[in-house]
Amino acid sequence: MSEPIKVVPMHIRLDYIVTAGRTYTRYLQALAHKRIIGGRCPRCEKVYVPPRGSCPTCGVPTGETIDVQHTATVTTFCVVNIPFGAMPFKPPYVVASLLLDGADLPILHLVRGMPADQVRMGLRVRAVWVPDEALAPTVESIRWFEPNGEPDADYKTYEAHL
Repeated sequence: MSEPIKVVPMHIRLDYIVTAGRTYTRYLQALAHKRIIGGRCPRCEKVYVPPRGSCPTCGVPTGETIDVQHTATVTTFCVVNIPFGAMPFKPPYVVASLLLDGADLPILHLVRGMPADQVRMGLRVRAVWVPDEALAPTVESIRWFEPNGEPDADYKTYEAHL
């Protein structure tokens, strides 16, 4: 008997269609116009980006849509050092949890514009958008976030969002 086969190398492709729904569609359409929108809960007043149809905390509809800022605070981050097939950049690069100004829940996005080993919690960053002709209803309309020159945020301003 030979050894059992444990790995079969092959290329796999998965094609799928995602139906965004009304709330997420408005969010994606706003990104195509260099706007970042969130939904505010009428009860707890938290602002969720991307907006949801209802507040995950209170369970009530989030009818109010508001614009949030293009600036953010790095709350946590990961330096990617291991290459893989669909990586956006050659390692090392940073994927960070970013608390947008005006939002109550961080989003994940890339941080560029400085060496990966200098990214830190509290770093203030701003969105870098694709050229106007490349804007589309996708989160890829924001290329990445980069330092905006502001002093680091005080830990107390984002500690509840880790």
